[in-house]
Amino acid sequence: MLKKLLLLYENSILFTEKPKNPSDQLYVFFNDIGDEWIGIPKNEISDKELTLLKTIYTLVDYQTALVPSSAQGWYNFLLLDGTPPIYPSDSYFRLIQFHINNSDASQIEMESALKGFFTEEVSIIWESSRRGIVIEEKKQVSLSEEELISMSETLESDFYVKISFFIGKFHPISEQLRLRFLQEKEYFSFGMSYLGTHDIFTFEHIFPAYLAAHLPMELKNRGIQGIAEVFTEDQDLFSTIKIFLESNLNASLTAKKLYIHRNTLQYRIDKFHEKTGIGLKDFYGAFTVFLACLLFEQNHK
Repeated sequence: MLKKLLLLYENSILFTEKPKNPSDQLYVFFNDIGDEWIGIPKNEISDKELTLLKTIYTLVDYQTALVPSSAQGWYNFLLLDGTPPIYPSDSYFRLIQFHINNSDASQIEMESALKGFFTEEVSIIWESSRRGIVIEEKKQVSLSEEELISMSETLESDFYVKISFFIGKFHPISEQLRLRFLQEKEYFSFGMSYLGTHDIFTFEHIFPAYLAAHLPMELKNRGIQGIAEVFTEDQDLFSTIKIFLESNLNASLTAKKLYIHRNTLQYRIDKFHEKTGIGLKDFYGAFTVFLACLLFEQNHK
């Protein structure tokens, strides 16, 4: 019976069980006959319609939940330069920023889906129709990077959108948290612009490229001296060396990513060593060449 409401309210969501952490933008109604729940956007229901629906269905009360006031508190703190939300002084939070490449995606549906992946209660605030922040408190169990990658893939499959995440570090609740957020936001924007679209970004993933981009020009030129010429002559060699380094010098994984035989990979690595005199098997050689790869890539965008 509730399915009829889907035709009247096109942005409504039908649930097979009672939603645990629905968006604060939804009215949730329960139909005991069909054992169904539906969430309808509050801005699509007039006062008269709300009164009528309450006489037909049971309005699920979420007023005791802390999510709406908590989300507003975080919004004021992070985006409006307000005071930090009130939590115990030993509370730690991480901010998981996300970017959706499709502005047509429903915020309500996306928010509901995101909350469903977290075992603990989280707050979600939106900067725009395409960017938002998941505020996660440090508990016994937090989603790992692998789980977040799986979440990104699931959302892409279910909503036909590409979504990227930046996993922030856990920080104590304080005035400094806003500064940390702004720094992480800058890294995320840089990563999206310079590193292409990935499922997951982290500080460790972005900072080497960020550092390379902000080096003085003299150091940039020194960093690629003797290597840029080799990469310019052979673009396949550049791709091979960069992917090899990004794969933690794992020959099997690199060959698989490049769809080449391991012997071909080894030939290219030996060729690079012969032309530059730099080996990749020690940390210093690998670090120097990886930095050169980043500088070369940025110069050829």
